[in-house]
Amino acid sequence: MDLFGIQKMNISAGSGRTMRVFIVHAHPEPNSFNGGLTRAAQGALSAAGHEVVISDLYAMGFNPVSDRRNFTTVGDANYYRQQAEEANAAAQGGFAPDIQAEMDKLFWCDVLILQFPLWWFGLPAILKGWVDRVFASGGRIYGGGKWYDRGVFAGKRAMCSVTIGGPPPIYSSRGLNGPIDAILFPINHGMLYFVGFTVIEPFLVHAPARISDGERQMWLDRYRERVLSLVHAPTITYPKLADFDDNHVLKLA
Repeated sequence: MDLFGIQKMNISAGSGRTMRVFIVHAHPEPNSFNGGLTRAAQGALSAAGHEVVISDLYAMGFNPVSDRRNFTTVGDANYYRQQAEEANAAAQGGFAPDIQAEMDKLFWCDVLILQFPLWWFGLPAILKGWVDRVFASGGRIYGGGKWYDRGVFAGKRAMCSVTIGGPPPIYSSRGLNGPIDAILFPINHGMLYFVGFTVIEPFLVHAPARISDGERQMWLDRYRERVLSLVHAPTITYPKLADFDDNHVLKLA
């Protein structure tokens, strides 16, 4: 057991830079393809000498509901304002133990991976709740000018690993569901980049329930290759704060 109170794989063997990877896993079935991807990542990273911490949200029974239970402190007992209570907790060290533990993992890691199935064009509720509760304002995770490329996690990387029910054509620019990049924009830009992460291009597996065992194995092998190259994996380029004017509108070229 490590300082987070969960199992951590820490193997000193291997060459090159050692990464600290934090995987937030959000699927209720351990034997799902999402589960297979997380196990593949953990195995490959650990064998290469990297450190891995996994928050399996369903196994943890993580509470996704954001309310006063986020805090051990109270800023205003008469009216609940989430951001005000977050700022108060940040100043006083008043985050609930389950939230503080997740924050500690974020500050520990070099790379964050969100592992999830695409549900209703977004995150599963338990993972969205994790973001709601853990990405706290008041300067702890963001706020006070700490956002986007000036964010708290500037210098760290993050990636979404996503299973998608439908085949690629339906998620194209001419497809019925629209381009997958647009669907993931609120997560990649509005959550990960917002708090400072450099966002790695997502790892996408379409229709894993409808492909053969051989194809699933191929994707697992590709994922092992991806996680071992997280430091050098291609990233999404977003404008920097300096590219915007005082109204947060992109400046004219």
